[in-house]
Amino acid sequence: MGAAPPPPGYASSEEKTWALVAHFGGAAGMFLFGAVFGWVAPLIAMLAKGNQSATVRAHAVNALNFQITWSIVAAVGWVLACIVIGFIPVLLAYAMGIIFGIIAGLKANEGQIYSYPASLKLVK
Repeated sequence: MGAAPPPPGYASSEEKTWALVAHFGGAAGMFLFGAVFGWVAPLIAMLAKGNQSATVRAHAVNALNFQITWSIVAAVGWVLACIVIGFIPVLLAYAMGIIFGIIAGLKANEGQIYSYPASLKLVK
């Protein structure tokens, strides 16, 4: 028997795994670490496999730009939490990072590159 065919949209199962790490890892980072570390998993995916796979790099860069944007919003919110109003941006960053990270992960699972809304293009 031969090897299983690669998942749709990917050259190998490893590419798919790293794409999912970028998106779902970003959502997990936002959830677990105060909405300010969602960028860690996409950065790891980009550094680990981004130079070897254009597909992984595309997924990781999209996730990284989005998670950096909303991590900045959350960090500002935590600073402003001293005057109570800061909790609003923190909650918004939690929601954005988790919800859209999961949506992007589901799209990546189908072999599609997801274009995140409300994201600065900081990494190219």
